[in-house]
Amino acid sequence: MRHIFHITLACLFLFSSLLLLPLSPLAENTIPAADRVQDGQKIDLGQEKYQVLFRELIEKHQFNQTELDSIFHNVRIKQRVLVLMDTQWEAKPYYQYRPLFITDKVIRTAKKKLLEHKTTLDRIEKELGVDREVVIAIWGIESRFGTYRGGFNVFQTLNTLFDAYPRRADFFREQLLHFLVLCKENDYKPLSIKGSYAGAFGQPQFIPSSFREYALSFDGDEQRDVFSSIPDILASIANYLHFYHWTFQAPYYVDIGSRLKGKAVQGAYDTGRKGLLEYTVVEQEQNIALSIPKNNKAVTIVGLEIDPKKGGGKRFVAGYPNFQAITEWNHSNRYAMVVSELAEAIQ
Repeated sequence: MRHIFHITLACLFLFSSLLLLPLSPLAENTIPAADRVQDGQKIDLGQEKYQVLFRELIEKHQFNQTELDSIFHNVRIKQRVLVLMDTQWEAKPYYQYRPLFITDKVIRTAKKKLLEHKTTLDRIEKELGVDREVVIAIWGIESRFGTYRGGFNVFQTLNTLFDAYPRRADFFREQLLHFLVLCKENDYKPLSIKGSYAGAFGQPQFIPSSFREYALSFDGDEQRDVFSSIPDILASIANYLHFYHWTFQAPYYVDIGSRLKGKAVQGAYDTGRKGLLEYTVVEQEQNIALSIPKNNKAVTIVGLEIDPKKGGGKRFVAGYPNFQAITEWNHSNRYAMVVSELAEAIQ
């Protein structure tokens, strides 16, 4: 019995010691980011990654240490941000995702906005070559035409994601840097701006780098105001799509059937939004006639889940260059399809 008792104690000691060892990288990757931190946990600004960020802000972007001490004082983790990052709407099947954004009320409101802002939209189409319906659709989807812009403190959100969301920490480091620089450039108070759980803000829900790259002043002053100037908001949305080669009055997508019939279309579908395919190949394999994309550009193959109550399966479409431009705004094919269908509904 004494030997058994000693063995049992030894096993318990070994087990408790293992609990104290750091997890392997593989095991760590299985733990949700939100479970690794506490809500309100103070962020350690002494970490090397923060010290490198501060040096860059000082040496390249004209910040001083006093400014940074004031801005970063007492910055803490927002755990809810991490929870939401791992449960994004775009992960829902399309038949559940679509009704979140396309409703009779949204369509009616969008049509009113087309009329209300006709003069601005006329000018946008003339100067930027982007269809008014897609601009209004994105505005409606992103912020319900400005009525919902998010209630998260953007500065806290970006710090939370930089510090505690390892999978995309590099991306959010850059967004944090862009955010601080744009606040300095535009005389914004960094701690006052509210936005989404992913750090997007304003009525178009721009991430900081997109604001700096694509936001326009379209109302006659020099301020790029994506918070309250409707001309600036709509033109900034259009400018983003213009940058990604939007084609005026060209199709978004074409339905190609309920199943894929060839290896090439299947391969393009499996590759995702970067799986480009010549439209003639789609015609041949799907035995369907397609309209010719401008400059014979390639298409993507997109599958959209159908409600099992309505038969299930998938609806496949060929995403044209304008569809692909929308996926530059948001990489989700489901998002691009919702924008496309809402734009069609209000046309």
